[in-house]
Amino acid sequence: MRNLTVGTGVGAEHLGADLVLPLGPGHPSAHGVLQVRLTLDGDVVTRAEPVVGFMHRGAEKLFEVRDYRQLTVLANRHDWLSAFGNELGIVAAVELMMGLEVPERAVWLRTLLAELNRVLSHLMFLGGHPQREPVQRVLEEATGGRVHYMANRVGGLKEDVPAGWPDRVRHALDAVRAAPPEVPDVAPGVGVLDAARARSYGVSGPVARASGLDFDLRRDEPYLAYGELAVPVVTRTAGDARARYECVRDQIAVSLDLAAAVLDRLPAGPVNVRLPKTVKAPEGAVYSWTENPSGLNGYYLVSRGERTPWRLKLRSASFNNVNALEAILPGTALRDLVAVLGSLFFVVGDIDR
Repeated sequence: MRNLTVGTGVGAEHLGADLVLPLGPGHPSAHGVLQVRLTLDGDVVTRAEPVVGFMHRGAEKLFEVRDYRQLTVLANRHDWLSAFGNELGIVAAVELMMGLEVPERAVWLRTLLAELNRVLSHLMFLGGHPQREPVQRVLEEATGGRVHYMANRVGGLKEDVPAGWPDRVRHALDAVRAAPPEVPDVAPGVGVLDAARARSYGVSGPVARASGLDFDLRRDEPYLAYGELAVPVVTRTAGDARARYECVRDQIAVSLDLAAAVLDRLPAGPVNVRLPKTVKAPEGAVYSWTENPSGLNGYYLVSRGERTPWRLKLRSASFNNVNALEAILPGTALRDLVAVLGSLFFVVGDIDR
């Protein structure tokens, strides 16, 4: 057994010449619990096994006892860094089920708010905390929430944005452009996920695009106002941790440009439709998916014509991204472990759901 320069932690065990090191789980009062069982040869990972499900939230069952107006309360919490995108996905599914047409201004404002939320999420993973605050302020001003926005409603948005808000958004965009975040200092070739394995694990978003998978719903299956905007898709081919961070950094610039383009074309008019006191969706089933900051987010909604869903199944990006750790981590040195884990862009609550 080679000498290690790290502590073994609780639950470590020897397997022949190797050491099995449980990374996590964290305390159950944290936002979520994830464990990765690492097999080490010296200070190099030879095998990684993600262990999930320590704290199942039961969100998909909770959806079934909430009426359609209440679903956004749960939807924006499984990935709190993508709260607006989560809300958007669930109301889009309900609107599709009901055949509801959303006012044009609400469509464009939703597009703008989704891109601002994307910038916030990406900056968090890059450690760009000072750059986040200007964007955080305008999102908070528009929605009233700092993390859980609760801005979407079935049929539009809860209210219009305040007077002068578009100008303040432009200033926020300029502030991020003036001080772009830096890519974490991780060596090339660390934590490689090739295109074939990325496809087999079902990873999506910047993780997939960093491996050369050129797919983005905003361009390839446009929703909201994306069909009227030019959406550049940032890709890399290296598939390593550095490529994933570079994709996220460059996607921030794309989102800033998209947000500015929406501001230039923001129409006037109402931001919601008047609905009956009790909202019921007709019988049937729909699947609605969106391009969330961390990847594909989908809702499969089944209705029996009542005021609550009969079934609602969530497809979250983090679950697939974390499963890919077993392919990415072998060969990684312990000194690079944190950087590689951070490049998977997952939120543990999005796994536990």
